[in-house]
Amino acid sequence: MIRKGLIFSYIATVLVLALATIVEKAHGTSFVHQYWYGSWWFTLLWAILVAFSVAWMVRCRMRRWQLVLLHASFVVILAGALLTKLTGSKGVMHLRQHKVTDVYIAKGSDGGEIERHLPFTVRLDRFDVSYHEGTDAASDYQSQLTIVDGDNKRGGVVAMNKILSYRNYRFYQSGFDEDMRGTVLSVNSDPYGIPVTYVGYALLFFSLIYMLIDPKGTFRQLLRTLNAKPSPRVLLFLLLSSALSTAHAAPTVPRESADKFGRLNILYNNRICPVQTYALDFTKKLCGKRHYDNLSAEQVLLGFIFWGDEWNREPIMKIKGGEAKMCLGWDSQMAPAYFFNKAMGGYILAPYVQEYYNGNNDGLHKQVAQIDDKLMLIMELRQGLSLKMFPTKAGATWVAPVQNEGTKSESGEQFFSTLYRDALSADWHHFDSVVDDVAKYQQTHGGASLPTNMQGTAERIYNNVPFATILFMSNLTLGFLMLFWMIVRMARPVRRTWESAFFAILNVLAWLALTACMVLRWIASGDVPVSNGYETMLFLAWLVMLISIIGYVRTSRHVDSEGNILTVGNLLVLFSFLLSGFFLLVSHISQMDPKIGHMMPVLNSPLLTIHVSIIMMAYALLSITFLCSLTYALLSVLKKKNATEQLYVLSRLFLYPAMTCLGLGIFIGAIWANVSWGEYWSWDPKETWALITLMVYAVPLHGTSLPIMRRPRVYHLYMALAFLTILMTYFGVNYFLGGMHSYA
Repeated sequence: MIRKGLIFSYIATVLVLALATIVEKAHGTSFVHQYWYGSWWFTLLWAILVAFSVAWMVRCRMRRWQLVLLHASFVVILAGALLTKLTGSKGVMHLRQHKVTDVYIAKGSDGGEIERHLPFTVRLDRFDVSYHEGTDAASDYQSQLTIVDGDNKRGGVVAMNKILSYRNYRFYQSGFDEDMRGTVLSVNSDPYGIPVTYVGYALLFFSLIYMLIDPKGTFRQLLRTLNAKPSPRVLLFLLLSSALSTAHAAPTVPRESADKFGRLNILYNNRICPVQTYALDFTKKLCGKRHYDNLSAEQVLLGFIFWGDEWNREPIMKIKGGEAKMCLGWDSQMAPAYFFNKAMGGYILAPYVQEYYNGNNDGLHKQVAQIDDKLMLIMELRQGLSLKMFPTKAGATWVAPVQNEGTKSESGEQFFSTLYRDALSADWHHFDSVVDDVAKYQQTHGGASLPTNMQGTAERIYNNVPFATILFMSNLTLGFLMLFWMIVRMARPVRRTWESAFFAILNVLAWLALTACMVLRWIASGDVPVSNGYETMLFLAWLVMLISIIGYVRTSRHVDSEGNILTVGNLLVLFSFLLSGFFLLVSHISQMDPKIGHMMPVLNSPLLTIHVSIIMMAYALLSITFLCSLTYALLSVLKKKNATEQLYVLSRLFLYPAMTCLGLGIFIGAIWANVSWGEYWSWDPKETWALITLMVYAVPLHGTSLPIMRRPRVYHLYMALAFLTILMTYFGVNYFLGGMHSYA
């Protein structure tokens, strides 16, 4: 009865959590927090799950202290959450400069707003916004406060990732007024819930790590088993296709002069970067590639600047999808000038764009809106609005030769007038000397806003080498070749082959290339490259390759006595090529934004890097268990019984460290959230699905309570289906459910 009740309540909890995210998408965050997460029955559901879990542990007479500690940690965490719900208080305080108040607004039990009072008063002395040098991208928000408690006064600063605590109340920076004379602070009082919750986190972290180092634990036993037995064979099939196009290009600046111009700096995407970066993004947005015909991105950019009419007649714009082609008769490549036709009323897209912004979001209108964005890029460039290349006031701001607001750079106007004359007269020697003068002007007036020489060099190298594109093609190609080699060798086994070491060396070289890519991106941006979907996909590919290298080195000394060259090491190298190639392919073809940018102030915390890194490690390890399950299915058809048995061991070997990383990553993220905005768990869709993933993958670890999970066929089927939760957590939330963790 207890066992059935535990299983039922566990499944019900997972389903309720999943359904809650769908309800939130349909009815909004406020609705689901009031009638779902904040309801009495939701709390009761967790209480029932805890009761059955404790009863089952007593029934089974669990004696191993580390397992008792692991399960008890979750009970303590839930107890802390209950204390937060019952005794905690959270609200918002609005302060105006030099005004004193003790009032903050909190949410009542009915979802409405109620006014509460602090046992002391708070005064805003000053509010400041710090910006990245030379840009209007905020780097931090700071509120300087004075707390008055009777005869006692205390000054303090609240900033992003910097809490001000006083008498069990914590203040977090939340927002500010447009006139910069007011601030919005989050107020949190949770004197009992947070300490208990943090004790639960500490117990969980300790027990998860000990699970991997326990000499008598299952993980260490699996390691010994793996070292003693031969490894499985593998069969996996993938498909990849690509298309190339060529075009005839209009006149432009010679490549050498264009490259020199690309080394200048520009304010783009709220940071100072090489013009080359802007040129690459401009060209990719127009024609979908880093170049046009045989011309570089810098040549395309300068072509539109100096020969705008000719380039407007060039079929450079790539038209994606079929709606516009079918409905409007457009080609795959269109010239910008086509969309401006006096005989057809001027700008022919205007009616469609207006309908799009009025709410018509079908495929045709979405595509027209994308084309309109491309045309706006060209118009801004031809008007000079996007060429913010000239620093003023010692680099405090960077402006274009002409600005919409009426401000402009007279020096910039003179420079571009001279460059225009040199371009038309083909005086490239003088053109280069003027570019040198612009570079000197930037160095003289740019001040601290200029990137360092190392940053500039790193970004140019990063721009010149399309790492992700090259590596996704090479890794998938090598994966196919290794797969073919392994299939051939399955028919004619030999004791040793040089090909095995050759593929392993190529895997190391690919990993080093991806490492160089991420290091260059790190240097160029100044931030650890884990802040968006594109960067986390690169990091996930990097982790998969690193895991395979470590695994290959560890297992390469174990040789199959039967001469089977399909060792665990070879299997890991194959998985590395295919998985990393797939992740890099996703980053290449999806809507993820590869642009380098400044990190938002709230994300500028070392805890974020730790949180994302460990979570990505867990996803990488669980991805390998998924491939093990697919391989098991294929080998079962081939009736390779010995190999399928070893796949079960290999998959479980990856499952244990994956669960450790997943548990650590989720709750380190909770600590970061509490430090940053005063709420360690907000039931955001990605948080919820990460918890679902943890609960789903925890099931196969309970082989004693669930003997069915010790059957390889059932285990692998379950692990293959469990991978859907990872896809939902990473991609489904990003593109369908949304939320503050969404990268889409």
